[in-house]
Amino acid sequence: MNISLQNSGQNSGRKPKLLVVDDEQDNLDLLYRTFRRDFQVFKAESGVYALEVLKQEGEVAVIISDQRMPEMKGTEFLSKTVPEFPDTIRIVLTGFTDVEDLVEAINSGQVYKYITKPWDPDELKGVVLKATQTYDLLKQRSEELRRSQAQNTLLSTVLDLAQTSDAIDACLKPIATAFGENFDTDRSVFQVVKHGVLTTQLGIYGTASDRENWLEQDPLTQQSIDTKQIQIQPDLQSDGQTSSADIRTHLVAPIVYRGEVLAIISLQWHQVKVLTSDEIGLVQQCVDQVSSTLICIRYNQSIDRSLD
Repeated sequence: MNISLQNSGQNSGRKPKLLVVDDEQDNLDLLYRTFRRDFQVFKAESGVYALEVLKQEGEVAVIISDQRMPEMKGTEFLSKTVPEFPDTIRIVLTGFTDVEDLVEAINSGQVYKYITKPWDPDELKGVVLKATQTYDLLKQRSEELRRSQAQNTLLSTVLDLAQTSDAIDACLKPIATAFGENFDTDRSVFQVVKHGVLTTQLGIYGTASDRENWLEQDPLTQQSIDTKQIQIQPDLQSDGQTSSADIRTHLVAPIVYRGEVLAIISLQWHQVKVLTSDEIGLVQQCVDQVSSTLICIRYNQSIDRSLD
């Protein structure tokens, strides 16, 4: 599999995210100083404000929350984070013996561990390190399951098209839609290529661009056709690309058969999208299957013409 990643590695080495919640400012500052070297630390002085932080920043690896806070108990706050962030690891700090609340929270899976005050910094670091490792393992398993489900769904769609479509035009939008839905794109374009040039045969999935289809003027698309490789631009705006004002991350994958580019699939995101090597590998697997599908449809068309 050949891949060209424009400006790769810009997101490598990013620190895991940690949210600390306590109504006492001194405790917040101490927690921040304890973890700032190894984590990207966010602070919140209440459960209500912490929910706002999560809404803005998205999922974090670990949450450390005080139990006794005026507006909302720590366990109550943490329970509110479970539906949207099931993989996040939650730790409660408590100076009281709130056994009933803590046991219920731990048994329901809402709390990973509780630490009594005053805590030992080294002990807390050890707990958070193990919590981060647990989070990484959960994310890995969740991602493996998601990739497997996405691959099965997309490949099933492509195989169905190979069996039921009698013309390439009929499968353009369904293929664009299958890629768009399974890779969570804002917009996907599946466009036929002849003699190294994009044709007017295309299917579009997702929101409209600032221009209906700007791929003909897009250097990344042409580079993908010329090199017969997947091309990725992680951040179009920061790299000075102006093909589309509303697209930040762009991936172009050529559909190749015996050295000929049959079509391209363009995956587009409004926000910066960090694609893992496994995700790119999944794109390649699906593209390879699409290649076989297009050849099957061409073959069926040629048989139909010969019978007419």
